[in-house]
Amino acid sequence: MPATAPTAAAAARPAPGAARGIRRHLAYSPWLFAAPGLLIVAVFSLYPFVSTVINSFTDRRTLLPGHFVGLANFRELLHDDMFWIGLRNSTLYVLGVVPALVILPLLLALLVQRHIPGIAFFRAAFYTPVVASIVVVGLIWVWMLDDRGLINALLETVGIGKVGFLSDQWLLLVSSMAVTVWKGLGYYMIIYLAALANVPRELHEAAAVDGAGAVRRFVTVTVPAVRSTMVLVAALSSVAAFKVFSEVYLMAGPNGGPAGEDTTLVMLVQRVGTGLSGRVGYASALSVVVFVVVVALMLLVLRADRKEDA
Repeated sequence: MPATAPTAAAAARPAPGAARGIRRHLAYSPWLFAAPGLLIVAVFSLYPFVSTVINSFTDRRTLLPGHFVGLANFRELLHDDMFWIGLRNSTLYVLGVVPALVILPLLLALLVQRHIPGIAFFRAAFYTPVVASIVVVGLIWVWMLDDRGLINALLETVGIGKVGFLSDQWLLLVSSMAVTVWKGLGYYMIIYLAALANVPRELHEAAAVDGAGAVRRFVTVTVPAVRSTMVLVAALSSVAAFKVFSEVYLMAGPNGGPAGEDTTLVMLVQRVGTGLSGRVGYASALSVVVFVVVVALMLLVLRADRKEDA
């Protein structure tokens, strides 16, 4: 019997070739699970990105193959007035929307964080615009801000008179910013609620014992505790604001408002690159510029965060 024990153990061990097969199987298994996701990313993200970069150096049109033209499309950008108008409006959109979407959702999260009766209803109400269709939201605001809309009717009632929210170049841009902020409040509020749940209550209690009021506790306790979340919100809202399309398109129309003065860069990409005679190559060059600026915004926000940490 003792002599048979090693023999049984040796029989239980796999052969060297089988062991190598098992190791190869274990090495390939994670890739097999990740393959569907990687395939989707490659087909719907990586390939369009590479194709856009390649097309930006050609004169390709919708129904015609392109030829290599080097940096001609990018040189044309520098002399295109609509490009500078779109860059100006997209930059103003970032400057107007991002501060509001960093501060207001935080204040809103502090408000709905309280455990009072009926607060769940207000949380759902504030989040409702997030799940609403942007087309429906845009049309509702257009009806409200129209010369014969609800808001102008109220202004006339109090004797102020009509305001050209949709006919004035700058008021139209500000109105679109207001819609973007209104629709994004609930989304970023949820992000802040998750961050505030991790702030130790003892910090607020200690600050209150030291005599700090609500405002001082907000500045010295809440803001430092959620600063990383504020950086995340700033980065996400910056990218979304610079790539804005739907709000301005619905409120300003396909022409970009009066004389096209409210056109954004993404609207210009859509206008130039679509249709039977769309200039796909030039639109791709515009898209590359949008991508570069968006990456620069992300790096700028992250660098500012690192400077504060230092």
